Amino acid sequence: MTSIKKPTIALLRDRLQHTRPAASPTDVVLPPGSSHWPTAVLEHLTGTLKPAGVLIPVFDRKSGLTVLLTQRSSALRLHAGQISFPGGSMEEGDADITSTALRETYEEVGIEPDKVSVLGHLTAMPTVTGFAVTPVVGQVASKAIVHIDRSEVEFAFEVPLSYLLDKSNARATEREVNGQMIPIMEFQFERHRIWGATAHMLVKLRELLV
Repeated sequence: MTSIKKPTIALLRDRLQHTRPAASPTDVVLPPGSSHWPTAVLEHLTGTLKPAGVLIPVFDRKSGLTVLLTQRSSALRLHAGQISFPGGSMEEGDADITSTALRETYEEVGIEPDKVSVLGHLTAMPTVTGFAVTPVVGQVASKAIVHIDRSEVEFAFEVPLSYLLDKSNARATEREVNGQMIPIMEFQFERHRIWGATAHMLVKLRELLV
């Protein structure tokens, strides 16, 4: 099966109920095929990583489930202008990586932590900017209101989860990292190019659900 035409919250809850974040938020899992990547790239992705958490916010709309994504501000130092999930670096006051994801989501798009029901976690993955990112999947209350912080986010938009779970909508391509080309996945939804770590998280979510 390559897609789920009508994914439901019950399906997500069932497939994600036994998932847990790693004991250490810097324990990462490299993408399939990474064993063939250049040594310099692998060393960069498995060196000293900073823990970070993102929320994959799922809304149960009348038309079906949707996922909230953001376009990061072009003024940011890292990943400027890219499509991403709300999230960021773990801070000293965070109880765990889930708290990080929920706090950062509130700061970036105004969704309060008590409006999110955590459904599960994906394995942490490294980014070329030196972070170990743990994706937290959560159902957002339908009445939650998105208020973006424009110093961090230019805008937010929703994508049907069924679109992201359809394998035919994911395209294999490449990007340059430290002078070496490595394979990545990307989605093109309307005018939005979803690629890199964000696309990889969506592929891993699909693998858990289909």
